[in-house]
Amino acid sequence: MSTVIQALLHNDLRTFIQLIGYPGVFGVIFAESGLLVGFFLPGDSLIFTAGLLSSPTFGFFHIGVLLIGCWIAAIVGDNVGYEFGKRVGRRLFQQKESFLFKKEHLVTAEKFYEKYGGKAIILARFMPVVRTFAPIVAGIGDMDHKRFTFFNFIGGTAWVLALGLSGYFLGNIIPADKVDKYLLPIIAVIIIVSIVPPLLHLYKENKEVLWKKFKH
Repeated sequence: MSTVIQALLHNDLRTFIQLIGYPGVFGVIFAESGLLVGFFLPGDSLIFTAGLLSSPTFGFFHIGVLLIGCWIAAIVGDNVGYEFGKRVGRRLFQQKESFLFKKEHLVTAEKFYEKYGGKAIILARFMPVVRTFAPIVAGIGDMDHKRFTFFNFIGGTAWVLALGLSGYFLGNIIPADKVDKYLLPIIAVIIIVSIVPPLLHLYKENKEVLWKKFKH
């Protein structure tokens, strides 16, 4: 266990993933998708790196098993978050802050959800921290469950496929002995690229307001 924690703290995702295997990867995705304690977990980079380790160059995972497992974990995790928000979510606003809970994250997700409704569930998938709290806020807001499931399906599928397959195909390009050299920069780029579409969408929706503030 100490080796696993050390690998995570040192951002050695390759070692971390190899130590935790399928169950650990799926567990992290599940926790980061809908449990309050999962907001600090590296969901984006985890799926990408696991995808890379699934490439023929490494062959540590089977890409099909990995993608299906991550997809199920992401979808189920969001549903758990939704049900939690629906049943007891309002009490969180009175809860004292701790290392595992920051009220500001919940408030940010609530404002994001209020502004974008169902689309927030899709957009939040590509935004760290917000994606953990978005399903909880949807439950608090009593969003129709069928509607939530629809957006959750689209967002979860796009997120897992985009990151997992990106890692898989890049793993075919990068030589095995050069992976450690390029992995962190590539992960940084992937994370940046993953949040660009949501940010562009937010900019387009708020462009007029932003320009008015800029002129004043």
